[in-house]
Amino acid sequence: MDEEKQWIHKIKSRGSKAAADKLVSKYYREIYAYIYRQTISKELSMDLAQEIFIGVLKTISGYDDTRSTFKSWIYKIATYKLVDYYRSKEYKHVGMTVTLPVNDCLYDVGDESDLAMALESRYDAKKIMSIIETFDAVSQQIIRLKIFGERTFAEIAAMLSIPESTVKTRYYSLIRKAKAAFEDGE
Repeated sequence: MDEEKQWIHKIKSRGSKAAADKLVSKYYREIYAYIYRQTISKELSMDLAQEIFIGVLKTISGYDDTRSTFKSWIYKIATYKLVDYYRSKEYKHVGMTVTLPVNDCLYDVGDESDLAMALESRYDAKKIMSIIETFDAVSQQIIRLKIFGERTFAEIAAMLSIPESTVKTRYYSLIRKAKAAFEDGE
């Protein structure tokens, strides 16, 4: 039995805090990065990552390693959490009242042109996310897992329990729709 499976077994059978800490430590940075690429907010990403791992540990007894890898299972939970967040009243309220912060920018701003590029990139990212939010939940999951989670079509199909061909077809259709919506909004 590999180390990860041992941790999961210890958490399920004994509620081992040490095993839970190791499991969370193994995946925290990766899940945080997945969330951050979609929210572009350090604080929000930390909050959502914490909620995701609390949910993972609360429901780990339902994890079945014969149905998916643990990594796929965590990504599925993270994706559901992101979809829920973007549909929430909290997001809609924050989205209406918060301006784009420059301090939390992904770029080192050296001069005015760098600042303009950074703000434009943040604006474009926000615009793309608002387009993705208009898609149904399964479509959002496909896009988020493929683009931000860097999952393969086969992995996404396994996570969502749908045929790989369906995932591919929907993904490319969604990309075309998102591109058209983005260009129409410019």
